[in-house]
Amino acid sequence: MAEKPLVDFTLYLISDRKQVPDGNLRAAVEGALRGGVRAVQLREKDLSGRELHELACRLRELTSRYGARLIINERLDIALAVGADGVHLGESSIPLRQARKVAGDALLIGVSCHDREKALAAQDNGADFITFSPIFFTPSKAPYGEPVGTERLAEVCRLLRVPVFALGGIKRETVRTVLGHGAHGIALISAILAADDPERAAGEMLAELHHD
Repeated sequence: MAEKPLVDFTLYLISDRKQVPDGNLRAAVEGALRGGVRAVQLREKDLSGRELHELACRLRELTSRYGARLIINERLDIALAVGADGVHLGESSIPLRQARKVAGDALLIGVSCHDREKALAAQDNGADFITFSPIFFTPSKAPYGEPVGTERLAEVCRLLRVPVFALGGIKRETVRTVLGHGAHGIALISAILAADDPERAAGEMLAELHHD
């Protein structure tokens, strides 16, 4: 039986091809991988199953070449079909326990959480890591209400044993702030994918994450 991949990354890149200036998601992701990103979540909710599978296959080849994790948003079937390293579940996804029953220990399972109770429930139900959001204001997370802020982030990080990734409005200048409040790492989209040079942007983020 395959051994479950480790949560051995601190920068979790979430895809959104609509934020890539020229629309070439694959090229932007490769730039980020060259810059040191080692975990990519494929999250393109408007694609059909066939289109998502095709894109997942391309990103699986790319992430494998760079020794990086590929995690598929919500679609457990596609994660298993392309040999991804994990699946990321949201509030409307298949229940976590059911996903674990299907995936066994072969896949990492991440969960999106927006309050303490859901974060604790995710851990209790077997999540390997969570994203906690939105820490700061960001248009993509506006539907989830006001930012939770760094104090709630700190509370969740104190309560959980699994890694917590801070998500929502993370910029280079706020990386050390969220790390100082206990986050294992950061999850983001635009700070890398919307940059003119994703490779450089990724490298700068990692430099902040690994700053002593």
